[in-house]
Amino acid sequence: MPKRSRQLLVWLHVITSVGWMGLTLVLFALFTFGLSTETPGMRDSADAMAHLLDKQVLAHLANASAFTGFMLSALTQWGYFRHWWVLVKFVITVVQLALGIFVLVPVVAGINVAATALMCSAIAFQAWLSVAKPGKRTPWTPTGKVPTGPAWMFGVALVVPVIDFAVGFGLFGHPMPVVSLLVVVGYAMRHKPKDLKIVSRQR
Repeated sequence: MPKRSRQLLVWLHVITSVGWMGLTLVLFALFTFGLSTETPGMRDSADAMAHLLDKQVLAHLANASAFTGFMLSALTQWGYFRHWWVLVKFVITVVQLALGIFVLVPVVAGINVAATALMCSAIAFQAWLSVAKPGKRTPWTPTGKVPTGPAWMFGVALVVPVIDFAVGFGLFGHPMPVVSLLVVVGYAMRHKPKDLKIVSRQR
């Protein structure tokens, strides 16, 4: 059961990450078309479609991808601070989420083109990091074998994105990953990973 739950969580992380990257390419194409077309109505339609997809599809995929990635790190031997490639992915993901929230705005099409191109490139780079796993371990890597998280927590991690989607889309009409945030922070605080303890002691 733990192996199957972990495999399902990896699967969910992969498909949401691929979906996130695919939607950034779609948004890039729509924003680029909006800048290049000379027909005002077509420009407005392309911009409106891009922001609709961003709000109703891409944001949910991005939230689910980020959440499942964070939980896979927390629940497995990879951790947050034990390997440089994981730490780099963690930082890039946080920056991407901030970029998507604060930069993709309806009034600045040129910035949106650059932002979506940068976001797509960042996701592609993260995919390469996951495959190649370059670099050595960080100085904060704990000694000894790190235990895997409980099987039931993998199951929780699979359900949380669905709950967030249902609450955000069904009740509020926009993404609201409150449960994801609570689970990530709550698990980190309650089951503080050994590498987080080491980082805390070295500060």
